[in-house]
Amino acid sequence: MSLTDSPAGSPSDSRAAPLVLAVVGWSGSGKTTLLAFLIAELAARGLRVNVVKHSHHDIELEPPHKDSARLRMAGAAEVMIASPYRYAILRELRGEAEPPLAEQLARLAPADLTLVEGYKWEPLPKLEVWRPALGRAPLFPDDPLVAAVASDDAKPAGFERTWLDLNAPQDVLHWLIEWMGTRAKVSIKQSDNGG
Repeated sequence: MSLTDSPAGSPSDSRAAPLVLAVVGWSGSGKTTLLAFLIAELAARGLRVNVVKHSHHDIELEPPHKDSARLRMAGAAEVMIASPYRYAILRELRGEAEPPLAEQLARLAPADLTLVEGYKWEPLPKLEVWRPALGRAPLFPDDPLVAAVASDDAKPAGFERTWLDLNAPQDVLHWLIEWMGTRAKVSIKQSDNGG
């Protein structure tokens, strides 16, 4: 499955390739804050948005004394925790390689858009969040898949891709809606506040 294919049908069409955008940038750049805003706004417009959040650290989703953690630590390959409000499946890799992103995306339910935080080296269209004050080099000069940059700095001279003001998240939202519209047949409702 290609990570950059556009959808073949509606979000309920299980054969549709997912519409995926990676939101990339260095730690502390504001990716999660921007994502939370974008997800809330898209959900308010009736869109289903999935998120894949990559972490380089061990993930602890429940305290070690909880029954589900005890069962997982006892050797269960997978533990499903289910309630009337949500469910989660925890799978222990136990030395297996981390599954590739394409395999992880295939596990998700269909959605209008899947946002991926991290995976900055995957061959995906990207929105880079870049703050020069962090002292880290931007990714966009070396990655032609960066479709847009959201930054608190001025647009560099000669930069030909989309440059967005990170401090104006509504502008980033408008760019994302336009970007989605060029790739998928989704109905995006505009909000009463001009969104």
